[in-house]
Amino acid sequence: MIPQGIPARQPCTWQEELANAIRDPVELAARLDLDIAALGCAPDAMAQFPLRVPRPYLARMRRGDATDPLLLQVLPAARELDQVPGYGADPLHEHAANPVPGLIHKYQGRVLLLPSPACAIHCRYCFRRHFDYAANTPGRQQWQRALTYVRNDVSITEVIYSGGDPLAASDALLAWLTGQIEAIPHVCRLRIHTRLPVVIPARIDPALLDWLGSSRLERTLVLHINHANEIDHDVAAAVRRLRDGGVTVLNQSVLLAGINDCGERLAALSERLFSAGILPYYLHLLDPVAGAAHFAVSRERAVALHQGLLARLPGYLVPRLVRELPGHPHKLPLA
Repeated sequence: MIPQGIPARQPCTWQEELANAIRDPVELAARLDLDIAALGCAPDAMAQFPLRVPRPYLARMRRGDATDPLLLQVLPAARELDQVPGYGADPLHEHAANPVPGLIHKYQGRVLLLPSPACAIHCRYCFRRHFDYAANTPGRQQWQRALTYVRNDVSITEVIYSGGDPLAASDALLAWLTGQIEAIPHVCRLRIHTRLPVVIPARIDPALLDWLGSSRLERTLVLHINHANEIDHDVAAAVRRLRDGGVTVLNQSVLLAGINDCGERLAALSERLFSAGILPYYLHLLDPVAGAAHFAVSRERAVALHQGLLARLPGYLVPRLVRELPGHPHKLPLA
């Protein structure tokens, strides 16, 4: 059953939805029938990392509920200003794996490209909330350095579009970049990590499906969904369009205190993902980024929750529990 929230709006293009995202906490509170004081938005936290909430995502939040799990993922909180030992601006040391602008190479056989510095939504737990996007937003000419890097390393068989959110880039840029990658013989897979089809399902439009569906590369799209209420009819329809275009659709979640650190919520998420045609893939421990410590769940608690999922769900609905540590060429499974 899809949760009922704010009434449906007239459809807009994804570009219009992106431009019309809510950036004002007063408007956010009014739309949710909440008093601005009850909302608890911290202006200083918002100054460091602005509020941004697309209206299709807002429509899935529960009115009058200041503890709604979707709201808490995007609400700038005073606890973001806490200085917590072990939490920093570059939790995965990606600066050291950033040899040319727009490219991160930290995994064996795979390379990340960053087509856009922008996101449709600002998730408060984002591990790249302090990333130096100003130095990693190449124009088309500058992209040649990254493409040459990929051409010169025959061990690279997969290119991953990351971000920001890569689908915040124009289809013209993405089609051109994908065409350049297709011309590199040793690259056989394209993976896209994105939250945009979740927060603005209209992003999966004919223009995107045209360049993505016609690629010679094996294509996988990894969504970022943390709670079952993030999946509505429009998200499920967007996933169907991707699957009909030959794209494999996976999901990765972050384990977040107060959002999904509960066996029932995690199980409901896996069930709803699968019903929407999405396969659960990873469940991540929080990366220790400054400003997000209040979302942390202990390793012991995470393992116990994961064991509970193994006991109650078929294996194909149980995501792999992992964490990422700087300098490791892959995610580390937790058992």
